[in-house]
Amino acid sequence: MENLKPGITYTAETIVSEDNSALRLGSGQLAVFATPMMIALMENASLNAVAPYLDEGADTVGTAVNIVHSKATPVGDKVTATAILTGVDGRKLTFDVIAEDSNGEIGIGTHERFIVDVEKFMGKLKK
Repeated sequence: MENLKPGITYTAETIVSEDNSALRLGSGQLAVFATPMMIALMENASLNAVAPYLDEGADTVGTAVNIVHSKATPVGDKVTATAILTGVDGRKLTFDVIAEDSNGEIGIGTHERFIVDVEKFMGKLKK
């Protein structure tokens, strides 16, 4: 974990389909990329950015998102989400995140994750 330093980056991608549309998810009435799916893609980029640097038995969990979804993306277009680690404060990780489609930026914001010991974290849920 000592190798976790600001600047680590990862990009995740998906193709917009009926399955990840606002209409299918119930977050809107139109067949465009759903905001919850954009946020999930941003979270995926964030967790994958730091995963190779975590100690065995550790993982990260999302704890906060502050996102603006500024443009709609139609079915069939590709969306990428890039996460850049900007802060490491103990177990708290902060990321700048941006989503883009073939026409440019569609969303931007920040995301926080916490490093957890998977066994301890899951053990607390069983109580």
